[in-house]
Amino acid sequence: MSVTIKDVAKIANVSPSTVSRVLADNPRISDETKQRVYIAMKEMDYHPNAIARSLVSKTTKTIGLILPNTDEDLFVNPFFIQIMRGISHYAQKKGYFIMYTYSNNEDQEVEYIASLINSRRVDGIILPVVRKNDKCVAYLKEADYPFVVIGKPENTEGVLWVDNDNFHAMYSVVNYLIQKGERKIAFIGGPPTLNVTINRLEGYMKAMENIGEKIDENMIQAAEFTENSGYDAMKRILSKAIPTAVVTTDDLIAFGASKAVSELSDQHISIIGFNNTPLAAFRNPTLSSVDINSEELGYFAVKLLINKLENEKEYINNYIVKTKLVERESTK
Repeated sequence: MSVTIKDVAKIANVSPSTVSRVLADNPRISDETKQRVYIAMKEMDYHPNAIARSLVSKTTKTIGLILPNTDEDLFVNPFFIQIMRGISHYAQKKGYFIMYTYSNNEDQEVEYIASLINSRRVDGIILPVVRKNDKCVAYLKEADYPFVVIGKPENTEGVLWVDNDNFHAMYSVVNYLIQKGERKIAFIGGPPTLNVTINRLEGYMKAMENIGEKIDENMIQAAEFTENSGYDAMKRILSKAIPTAVVTTDDLIAFGASKAVSELSDQHISIIGFNNTPLAAFRNPTLSSVDINSEELGYFAVKLLINKLENEKEYINNYIVKTKLVERESTK
């Protein structure tokens, strides 16, 4: 059985990312720590990949994109296609290639990141989502490896990131419905561990509290970013109460919610999605949705990363991309 970096890290009593940094001769690693790692490598007869070692001091002109999707649904959600288009636009202009991989869960994402770092196959990494207590962000920060996040991390110190103002975007949408006379407004968010879900839920709750509405937990549900999951979440809400409007954090969720509502006889419920995917204009009924300018998110994310890789003297570490509600039949 071959010896791995994790085995060396255990013997040296350091993290796998520290071993990677020692192999890359990172100047931020102390001589004492390097010596411990070298002793552990010799003790375990560990030999780093020769090709990977030869690439340590070279650039690949390639950027890794870690997609939080399985291969079955990778291209189902237009959001990821749109950010990839923006990423490719700027990367190609600067002479960079994109290597993407998909995962089943957060732990697998960390494994892929470790593999990319250890093999030196990419110069930097893009994370298109950020979670609460994000393991990928923590790993990349510890490894001192160039990366950028689409989404605002909990601790922004030393992190490149690009995002919308998700609190304000949802707050504005709920206020828009309130001004139209709605009061019983439900919320269907994405996975509750995602920062984007947390921020948009906070915007929803603040808008409701401002008009003195008591938050009804039965009117708040979570869903995966699929139409079927949105349908199930809407059915759970309808089993407890009948809202007059629903805000969701993704168009696919909104499509599922609309399907559940359509099964009610003589009942109109306004529905608003997020991402303004191309299908939103062609559904029946059409879907009002918040345009988050996904392509711009991807474009500015890779711009920040490439600026760092090429040591551009630009002191920007984040971009906030504007949003806009596109009103259609579903809220009229």
